Amino acid sequence: MKHSKYFKFVKKHYCGLSVLLFSALFSTWLMFSTFSYENNMLLIASKAWSDFGSHIPLIRSFSLGSNFPPEYPLFPGEVIRYHFLFYLFVGILEKIGFRIDIALNVLSTIGFTVLLGMIYLFAKKIFKSKSIAALSLLFFLFNGSLSFLYFLKTHTDLISLPKEIITNSTFPSFGPYDGNIISAFWNLNIYTNQRHLALALALSLSAIYLFIRPIFSKKHSQQILPSIILGVLLGLSFFFHLAILLATLLIIFLLAILFEKIRLNGVIAIIIAGIICLPQYLYMQTDALSGYGIQISLGYLSQITTSFPLLNFISYWIANLGFHIILIPLALFLVEKRAKKIFLAFLSLFILANTLQFSPEIAANHKFVNYFMIVGVMYSAFVVIFFWKKNVVGKILAIILVFLCTFSGIIDLFPIINDTKISIPDHIANTDSQWILENTMSDSIILNTTYLNNAASIAGRKIFLGWPYFAWSAGHDTNTRQEEMQAIFKSNDIHMICKKLDANSIDYVFLEQSSPDFQFDNKFWKENFTPEYQNPISGNAIYETKHICADLI
Repeated sequence: MKHSKYFKFVKKHYCGLSVLLFSALFSTWLMFSTFSYENNMLLIASKAWSDFGSHIPLIRSFSLGSNFPPEYPLFPGEVIRYHFLFYLFVGILEKIGFRIDIALNVLSTIGFTVLLGMIYLFAKKIFKSKSIAALSLLFFLFNGSLSFLYFLKTHTDLISLPKEIITNSTFPSFGPYDGNIISAFWNLNIYTNQRHLALALALSLSAIYLFIRPIFSKKHSQQILPSIILGVLLGLSFFFHLAILLATLLIIFLLAILFEKIRLNGVIAIIIAGIICLPQYLYMQTDALSGYGIQISLGYLSQITTSFPLLNFISYWIANLGFHIILIPLALFLVEKRAKKIFLAFLSLFILANTLQFSPEIAANHKFVNYFMIVGVMYSAFVVIFFWKKNVVGKILAIILVFLCTFSGIIDLFPIINDTKISIPDHIANTDSQWILENTMSDSIILNTTYLNNAASIAGRKIFLGWPYFAWSAGHDTNTRQEEMQAIFKSNDIHMICKKLDANSIDYVFLEQSSPDFQFDNKFWKENFTPEYQNPISGNAIYETKHICADLI
């Protein structure tokens, strides 16, 4: 009897279970293939190593260091303005015994798996079609930009084209960083780099999925308690991913306006979330140089301020959205009124990305476009299935559209598959890191001479300034801090050096002989100060400020 019930359950939910299995397997491969650990070395995919220059120090500040109240370990001394909760959870897992790659990859895998599952469920809920839901997944995984045109420009031999795609190791377009118009943010590399993004999107989509369920029901009951719980959870997610929280609240607000049935639910959720978020926002704004004000910025990365703004805007989004820019509007003529309203709520994210700037880097608005397209491709899938159901001509057209909407994404998958790994010695294999871990206080601030993958960061200590882009993009004043560092390293006035070290609460100075980032007078430091530690092989030296400046401040 039990086996019979199990068989009926599997048969009934075969499609959903298949999606779940595929999602879990694909997510596991994607995350574990881009970050691993072997022989005391951190192995990071070459296309992800730059972002990990921020992730690893943040994780280690919680697992090996002491970082509460949280500060950005690459810019200590100010309130953190980076969404850190995901990496706090990773740090806790490492602290209780999980290896860092296991801790990070498991949470990343869960996030991407849940996101894929929610895309399937969300599309299925809106359109009541498993086919549309499955195709929505395909469109999400394989972006529909026109970047394949860049690839075909340099790979003109059609006979060898399949082999060249499979062996390809570079993205055809990686704008704006390679000068091309098509953005780097639409392929799966964005999720292997920004490990917290998938889980944030998954939780947001789950919240909205639960929020809109009453509009698909004939019952007209206000769900007060679930709305209160939703508001509390949203409020507590402030430091999980601020941009996605903003997107979630905006969507819920618009859905509440568009659907009377869930209006009260939305008002309750938003008010409670706002009450919980307000003190967190005020806390984040306590520093004099806090953050970056919201500004009007039209056109995202389309360079809309040039001579032909509208033409640039249109051509940019045609290139980046591909045939979705036709299919999505077409869907709005075909879908029912309820689906139209849901789409309008998510369309606000695309408008937001093209009108306002929330951080020093406009490219950061990609998150709003990513979220919009998660739902947008569901409407493209609706049109394709609509054509498929018509006739033979419709089926041929549907096949062509599926190819055109996934070809760039297929090409973009192989640079991830064929990527190489960069090896970074963990603290166990790094003599400098080991000394720092064993001989400095867990909340120490160390003046560094290298930005990325600093031995102090690997050991969970805060460095005075990490790679400036990371802190700058969060709204910190990196220029002033760089000037402070240059003043210390260029000076031969030991009294001035010690005053600056004390004023910035620096506990140690870590001088690396092969530093590419800062030049210093090694002879001056050796003659005037005595190091607490010196690496006999590299010559790297660590000076304790209380020791060297005891009588000089």
